[in-house]
Parts: sequence; C-alpha cells; structure tokens
Amino acid sequence: MGSPALLSRCLVFDSGIGGMGVVQALRDILPALTIDYLADTALFPYGEQPDDRLTGRIVSLLEAACRDVQPDILVIACNTASTIALPALRERLSIPVVGCVPPIRWAGRISTTRTVGLLSTSATARRPYVLELHREFASDCRLITHGARGLADLAERAFLGDVIPDADVERELTCLFEQPHGEDIDTVGLGCTHYTFLMPAFQRLAHPNLNWLDPAPAVARQVRTVLETLAPITTDKVSAPPRLFMTSAPFNAPRLEAAVSRLGFSEWSLFSPLALTA
Repeated sequence: MGSPALLSRCLVFDSGIGGMGVVQALRDILPALTIDYLADTALFPYGEQPDDRLTGRIVSLLEAACRDVQPDILVIACNTASTIALPALRERLSIPVVGCVPPIRWAGRISTTRTVGLLSTSATARRPYVLELHREFASDCRLITHGARGLADLAERAFLGDVIPDADVERELTCLFEQPHGEDIDTVGLGCTHYTFLMPAFQRLAHPNLNWLDPAPAVARQVRTVLETLAPITTDKVSAPPRLFMTSAPFNAPRLEAAVSRLGFSEWSLFSPLALTA
C-alpha cells in the first residue's frame, strides 16, 4: 500500500462477470488501485468455444482494450483464456500480464489423501495445460476433474442475486464426487473464476471437511507483487473513475448495474472495436 506504484490502473478481463471475484480480492488488498473491467459477453461462455477462434479473438480484443484503457497491468481473470492465450498476450503487450490457472499446484501442497478434485468448464478440463500442471506440480496426487457446463451460468445468476436451487448445484457436485475414488477427495480447486459466487453453496452442500481453493486471492497477491516492482506513476493516470466494458449488451442491465455497483462500477458501456472479428 505504501508503494507509489500501487496507485496504478489495472484492467481485469473475463468472458463474463466471473472475474468480479478477482476484482473483489484486488479491492480487499489494494484499495488504492483503479480497476477497469472488460467482459467478452458476446462470446460467453469461453469454455465451449474452439481454441483457435478464442486465441485470435482474445489477443485482438485485449490489444484494442489496452490501447483504449492504457492500464499499467492486465489481469486475465479467466482460466480458459489464461490457459490458451497468456504466451501470445505477453509477447504482444508491453505491460505485465497476470493470468489465472487451475489451483492444482496449491491442491497438491495441502492434500493429505493425495486425491484432489477440480471443478472447471468442460473445455478447461480437457486441455493439455491441466495435465501439464498435474504432471509438474502434483504428480503424486490422483486428479479427478469435472467439466461442468452449467456452473458458469449458475454463478452469473448468483452474482446478479438469483436464488440458485440446491439441486442444480448438487447435480454438478455429484458428477465430481461419484467418479471412481471420488470419496477420497479432500481438496477441490475452482478451475473457473465464475465459481467464486457459488462457494457458499459448495461449502454448505458438500462434505464439511473439504478444502475449497479459490484462486482469486492468490491472483490479487500476485498483482500486488508485480506492481511493487514497477516505477512510480503519476496520479493523473488513475484520475478517471473505474469503467466497466462489455462486448454485448447485458440481458438485464438494471440488475447488472445494481450488482456491480457493490464493486465500485457505476455504469457499463459497450466495447466493440471495429477490427475485432467474431
């Protein structure tokens, strides 16, 4: 907090509003940080899109956004985008880029049964990157994954204030814990930032002794570490209020505005660079 560099501007990116959990974690530990947010709602959910289409779109979209917003740091608060586009973004952008990946390494450090679970989108679950994380950081653990197509939608509804039926969440949890050796899971990592908003339901509906790992606080701490290495910036860089951009209009703008106001966003605006291809 004492470093002048922490008076910086940060752009947080996600396919939807799932990255708002990372925004909350950033606000908790870096209250002086000015945070802008970009949601690629026109192509939500990312987990169901082909990699080649996503990579080109993400890079083009974020190059345009960084030209417009001029952030000091970019946070990819999306596991799918991080697993496929981080190298390309770091090559093309001149600012630091912090990603968000499934917390398999963390799970491997704390599991006592050496059986860990991962809840993610179906596409993240089947990507080679997950296998690489498992092999490099938790090879002595059994990794049981469930690619849950419906949880991201449920999480967005929860963020907007909907009451989510327990049965809808339990259905996805059952798909994880009823796999072979699922009863041995003692640690579950969240492989999609959207799932942060379902954490109270996960903890209430699953076994009470499970470790639930939400990577959002770890991402926020990494942002702080990176910002502390940057040269001090001038305060006029952060004088503009936080901005919320979306690539398509929300289905229910009043409800969205009410939800994001809790995190300091007063309104949203459409971000649609002409060069961006669908």
